Amino acid sequence: MTLVLTPGQAHEAPAFPRLLAQGAVRRPGRGRPRVRPQRVAGDKGYSSRAIRHACRRRGIRITIPRKANECQSGPFDRTRYRLRHRVENLIARCKQYRSLATRYDKRAQSYRALWLIAFTMLWIQHVH
Repeated sequence: MTLVLTPGQAHEAPAFPRLLAQGAVRRPGRGRPRVRPQRVAGDKGYSSRAIRHACRRRGIRITIPRKANECQSGPFDRTRYRLRHRVENLIARCKQYRSLATRYDKRAQSYRALWLIAFTMLWIQHVH
């Protein structure tokens, strides 16, 4: 899992290329981790030509619904899109930590570190 912080007043879509570049998925067994995921799921805010093109260029499948004002249409897997709630629930569970919900930290590095610690703690609780 990877995490990219964005300013509170800015949309997350411009940070999407950084997010794709950071992600590393561990392979079963030996070998270097894969840098690209098999599939990307996002909400309508990520429905742009640039994001779709970047994913297709890397061979990543896309599960992003199209906006109402987009002319093109294509296949959309509604069942895969509904699995996004797992990520949303993870973020909601992390917000049980007061310092994450209110962002007491002034520096982005320490705030990002707290998110990673919260993810790790929840993962450890889930495994055990």
